[in-house]
This record gives sequence, C-alpha cells and structure tokens, in this order.
Amino acid sequence: MRAEHTAPGLETELDGAVEIRTPGVIAAGALLAVAVVLVALNLRPAITGVGPMLEEMRLDLGVTAVWAGVLTTLPTLCFAGAGLVAPLLARRAGIGAAIAVALTTLAAGLVLRVLDGPFVVLGGTLVATAGIALVNVLIPVVIKDSFPARIGLMTGVYTAALQGGGALGSAVTPQLGDAFGGWRPALGSWTVLAVVALLLWIVAARGAGRATRAAEAADGGRSLLRNRLAWIVTAFFGLQAFYAYAAMGWFPQVLMDAGVPRSEAGLLMGLVSLIAVPISLFVAPLAARGRGQSGWIIALSVVGIAGTAGLMLAPAWSPLLWSLLVGLGMSVFSLALTVIALRARTGADTARLSGMAQGFGYLFAALGPFLFGLLHDVTGSWLVPLAMLLAVLVVQMVFGALAGRHRFV
Repeated sequence: MRAEHTAPGLETELDGAVEIRTPGVIAAGALLAVAVVLVALNLRPAITGVGPMLEEMRLDLGVTAVWAGVLTTLPTLCFAGAGLVAPLLARRAGIGAAIAVALTTLAAGLVLRVLDGPFVVLGGTLVATAGIALVNVLIPVVIKDSFPARIGLMTGVYTAALQGGGALGSAVTPQLGDAFGGWRPALGSWTVLAVVALLLWIVAARGAGRATRAAEAADGGRSLLRNRLAWIVTAFFGLQAFYAYAAMGWFPQVLMDAGVPRSEAGLLMGLVSLIAVPISLFVAPLAARGRGQSGWIIALSVVGIAGTAGLMLAPAWSPLLWSLLVGLGMSVFSLALTVIALRARTGADTARLSGMAQGFGYLFAALGPFLFGLLHDVTGSWLVPLAMLLAVLVVQMVFGALAGRHRFV
C-alpha cells in the first residue's frame, strides 16, 4: 500500500515493494544517469571511427587487406570474450570498480594504438575494445541495481547514447583527421572523452555494485548454462547481433550494386544507425512497462523482415524506404538489452545473464558478415545471402517472443 505522505524523502513503489529515497539519493541517481550516458558515448567511436580512416591507415602503415580484416574483426571477438571475464571481474571488484577498470583499459588502448606500427595498432585496438566489451556486459547490471523502477527508460537512454556515439565516431573522426593532420591524432582524440567519462564515473558510482556482490555471495555464484530461459535470451541476442553486423558490413555494397551512388549508400547506412536512437528512447520504456515485451519484439522483427525483403526483391525501387525499415528492425537491440535486465531478479543474475548472452551472442554474430560474403561469392548474387538474413529474422522473432515473456532465470 502506498503511503500518502513522506517527508523529507520521496517514495516509489515497485512490484509491491516500497522504497523510500531521500533527496540526496535522488541527486546521486541523476549524476549516475549522466555518467551512464557519458560512458555509453564511449562504446562505439573507437570502432566506428576506424572505417572512414582505414584506407589512410593502410597506405601509411603499408599493410594488406588481411590486416584490415583482422582489425575490423577484433571488436566482435572481444565482445564475445568479455562474457566470460566481466562477471568474474564484477564479483571480485564490484560493478563500480570493474567499469572504472574497463574505462581505464579503453583509454590506454586508444593511446597505445596510435603510437607505432601495424602490430601496435592491432594490440591497442585489442586493449581498447576489451575495455568496451567489459562495459557492454556490466552496464545492464548498473541499470538493474541502480534504476529498478526505470529499467526501460534507462536502457533506452543508454542504447540511444551508445548508438549516437557510434554515429559520432564515423562522422567526426574524419573531421578530426583533417583538423589535426592524420589518422593517428584523429583516433587518439577519443581518449579525451574516455578520460572524462572515467572521472565522472568515479565520482558518480561510488558504492555501485555492493548489492550485486551481496547477491552473488548469497546464491553461491550459480551458473546459468543449464537454464533454458537464459539460452533463449542468448539466442535472441545473438540472432539480432548476427543480422546487425551482416547488415552494417554489407548493405552499402548491396545498395551500390543496385545502382545507388557510393555517397548516397553511405548516407543511407548512417540513417539506419541514427533511426535507432529515437526508437530506443521511445520503445524500450514502453515495452518495459508491460508484463512482457514479446509484442514489441515481434512488431520490430516484422518491420525488419519487410525492409530486408525489399532489398532482396527490389533494391533499386526505394532504397530510402528499405533503409528506414531495416533501421527500425535493428532497433530491437534496445529490447534485447531490456530483456536481459528484466529476465533476472537480482543484479548478480543480470551480470551472469548479460555475460552469457553477449559472450555467446557476439561469438555467433561474428559469423554474420563472413557468411553473408561467402554466400555472395559462391552464388554471385545478393539473393541468397539476403534470404539467409530473412531466415535469421524469422528465427529471431520466435526466440524474441519467448524471451519477452514475463519469466525469470
């Protein structure tokens, strides 16, 4: 039952439990929310900034296309490996300290990769993306523990900031290269944003993760590897990531082969990324308010199917429409993160589920661009690889509907 008056604190009710928050705690929560947004802005520029500078990097370093392929594949492999490491790090150090370590690692990697030759660039990229990967897994735990009544809203804000940061990386890095004289200062400039995020995080997140460590100790660090729902959530996350990585890697070429100019294809791919920002802010909070998210997941999957089918059957008829539909479909990413937080009862379970879903999910997603390109090389057409993505979306819709039901691991 809700009390009619509390003073001087404020009262909220969540699932029948009453929580009293003082004004000081609310202010700390607002600062933590800002810190989460700033951290999220750092999670893609180190990756998306490479693409526009890649040819300049290759010419300067004298490397082959194989080296470039390794460079662009490293982030996905790091995202997969973090699923194994992040929960252990959080259990040992706590969520707040673990994210601080991850941001420090990101900043160190950003500096390292612009200091020397090809192998140092690869090593620095590995270090930087390892830091990013750890944060990917741990931020859903912060949202679960620190914003239990605003999981959908904060997940939407976090996802929008993450996607916005990705767009900034691809758009601003070439400008930084022109301003500062090359790819090294352009890519290294993002260190400043990482350091600012680290400093704000240290101030805002003191004590974050205590509840997670306590819950971890209470349940003995149980494994989710035999949990059916955990595998359903993992499959949903992996399928949407598989589609997204294949789309981001190959759809510009699909459009160009259909007669779309290179510059326009790039703009359309940017639209695909940007449209997910407002959708994430709108859909994730609405979906989280209900007892289940299956309807939203099915709806976005159907939209993605329509856009992919359009690209497959009539790519030149309306590239803008197909890009809009694909972008809307890919915004299911925000619901994949929301589901991770909502399907776990505790922060400890959220850490384990996030690590499992993102670890195995990104490992599977790494196959997306490879299989898409392989099918094109074998068949000489985009029809078969696009048909593969249609099948992936259908299966994603099924697993997403199951993952969206109101249950707990």
